[in-house]
Amino acid sequence: MTGSHAQPAAGRGPAAARDATTARMTAAIERDGGASDEVAVEEPLEIRVDGKALAVTMRTPGHDEELALGFLFGEGLIDCVRQAGPSRDFASNVVEVGGPLLREPGARNFYTTSSCGVCGRGALEEVEVTAPRAKDGPVVSRELLATLPDRIAQPAFATTGGTHATGLFDANGALLVAREDVGRHNAMDKVVGRALADGMLPLSGRVLCVTGRLSFELVQKAAVAGAPVLVGVGAPSSLAVELAADRGITLCGFASRGNLNVYTGEQRVRA
Repeated sequence: MTGSHAQPAAGRGPAAARDATTARMTAAIERDGGASDEVAVEEPLEIRVDGKALAVTMRTPGHDEELALGFLFGEGLIDCVRQAGPSRDFASNVVEVGGPLLREPGARNFYTTSSCGVCGRGALEEVEVTAPRAKDGPVVSRELLATLPDRIAQPAFATTGGTHATGLFDANGALLVAREDVGRHNAMDKVVGRALADGMLPLSGRVLCVTGRLSFELVQKAAVAGAPVLVGVGAPSSLAVELAADRGITLCGFASRGNLNVYTGEQRVRA
């Protein structure tokens, strides 16, 4: 992999590397009247496999290789880390992943917007990624789960107010990975891609937390990654609750200021 595995330049520490990544994620624009705002960058990313275009997603630049790997894993197209980096022609906004794929993705191409991870699908029935039921997983206190959103590092959101974030935690609430993006599903894919590269999948024994609403595609991605617990700041959709119950996932919403609603899998939540 490249990019996400790049080492900081000599004399620069992790903080400087994070600042450089955040700088790629934001841009200054001029409002009417001459005032300037920092906004989240949104650009297309083409994912190629063995030179062939497979998917295009609208994303915030940064950790693109992780995004590509997480997307392919979530679609059931790969089951282990693959080489990922710039394309052979060094085209901008393109990541090339080494094949072969586990199955033929079909004639249709994926196109996803930053707001919806499955908007390019023709019908709900097409979302057919095999995901086993979650393992028993950890038992975590309600109080701890309610604090997880506040533990996610969000430098781009602090600057722009325009990004979502996903955090991966251990059962004690220690933050392992955090990623931001204008698309909530992209932030999840980046975390899953990082976990895949680090050999952490399946995510049994760990907790995922998202800073927005709990949609169907986020529960789907958590299920494929093997996460037994998914926490969100916002509300879940009916399909999200249905899928979480079916896959044995603990789904918690409205996590904020010590509050938490548990929708499924309450056996993992300690009062």
